[in-house]
Amino acid sequence: MRYLTFVIGGARSGKSQFAEQLALDSFANTAGDTARLHYLATAQAFDDEMRIRIARHQERRSGAWHTTEAALDVPEQINALSRQDAVILIDCLSVWTTNLLINDIKIEVARSHLETAITASTARIICVASETGLGIVPDNALSRQFRDANGQTNQTIARLADDVYFMVAGIAQKIKP
Repeated sequence: MRYLTFVIGGARSGKSQFAEQLALDSFANTAGDTARLHYLATAQAFDDEMRIRIARHQERRSGAWHTTEAALDVPEQINALSRQDAVILIDCLSVWTTNLLINDIKIEVARSHLETAITASTARIICVASETGLGIVPDNALSRQFRDANGQTNQTIARLADDVYFMVAGIAQKIKP
């Protein structure tokens, strides 16, 4: 039976590190030699700053992690990797939403596929996303479109989630259940 945890917070709030530790703790409690610890990476290295960020994330992870690049195909990867003894960390759904936008993919359809994949999964899934609705109203249409799409995806995942943590300054606040 799947178990979904959602970790949300602002930029540099400690979301990824907290989610990685949750995944490691869950993996340590998963019985069997066939258990798998998966990291679905949605970021793409379009510039040097992003390459450095990705490298930092990679350096933190041990050899126990099986990393899959999933810039666009997160639902398909969940379907492919899901099994009862799997722990899947998706980092991050906000970057995935950006990738969908810049590739002109219908976000509502992709979000529906994500919801279906998560609901059907038997794995332990941990999703990470940025909270982008606490700031000012963006001054351009694309940024507003992202903020709205990200907010809708966050609401969908929070509704499905068994646990939701809000990260503030490296401190996890459990807000669901």
